[in-house]
Amino acid sequence: MTEHPLVQLTLVRFRQFLREPGAVFWTFGFPILIATGLGVAFRNRPAEVLPVGVVGVELAAELAGAPALAIEPFDRAEAGRQALAEGKVALVAERGSDGEVVYRYDDTNPEGRRARTLTDDAVQVAAGRTNPVASRDELLREPGSRYIDFLIPGLLGMTLMGGSLWSLGFAIVEARRRKLLRRLVATPMPRAYFLLSYLLSRLALLVVEIGAILSFGVLAFGVPLHGPLAVLVGLCLLGALAFGAIGLLISTRVRTIEAVSGLMNLVMLPMWVLSGVFFSSQRFPEVVQPVIKALPLTALIDALRANMLQGAGVFDVGSQVAVLGTWLAVCFVAALKLFSWR
Repeated sequence: MTEHPLVQLTLVRFRQFLREPGAVFWTFGFPILIATGLGVAFRNRPAEVLPVGVVGVELAAELAGAPALAIEPFDRAEAGRQALAEGKVALVAERGSDGEVVYRYDDTNPEGRRARTLTDDAVQVAAGRTNPVASRDELLREPGSRYIDFLIPGLLGMTLMGGSLWSLGFAIVEARRRKLLRRLVATPMPRAYFLLSYLLSRLALLVVEIGAILSFGVLAFGVPLHGPLAVLVGLCLLGALAFGAIGLLISTRVRTIEAVSGLMNLVMLPMWVLSGVFFSSQRFPEVVQPVIKALPLTALIDALRANMLQGAGVFDVGSQVAVLGTWLAVCFVAALKLFSWR
């Protein structure tokens, strides 16, 4: 089997990929670095405690039980103003001789405004104020509601798109530029083997790509996988094939690396922005939502998030599967009709 032309062509694809350190980094290292940086930057943190300066022992005792305030007592008003000027506290509270509480803070500072609201609430409660309507808090901190849980499916979709487009489109144009296509077509090799070798090598790398990103998300941040794993793998496979067909279509006639790079970026950049990789695509106006939903990356990311975070099965993501299948069929048929071996 190792001497079979299809096996040899597939191995060539692997060797070309592994001999390009940049391609390896952008395929595996870059998504993990993004996930690490954004996951740490937007990690779930405990409620912020604001430093508040209080002049007077009595007022400091009244505010001591406020959970969102770190009380810093001062004997003199001048010491409180100095701490406020140096940024050590967000606000200074002092009770006057008539019982009125004076708040000193910078109203252009968001922390100062928030400290004023929290401190005044604590003062009023200590004075006996009661709320006319009873309320209670239910805190939800389950995996699935964090930003990193939202981000990992987006990065997975982005990686599948970039890897599929570049691994097929760039490699085919490079072979055409070096006149390798003409030489190969002159051999007894079936033409279908050539294109199939790209597909097989892409599917083999797909296992590593999915495993690397998902394993990192699960192990490093506890990202949940609520849905059937088989559906997740099927969605990744369908997404890779759809983007591979797009890459094949882009490379059908292009003869230079500069031209294919420009076309790849022209296809990918709008989807990076519109398809909800880093933030929800619902932020865009309603009038453009049908266009956004028709993009293959939007369909893939929405389906991945539904599966991973909501436990969606194959029938729950039927509309997204239909979008990806349409892109795959249309682009692949068009590429086969337009493909040039010269």
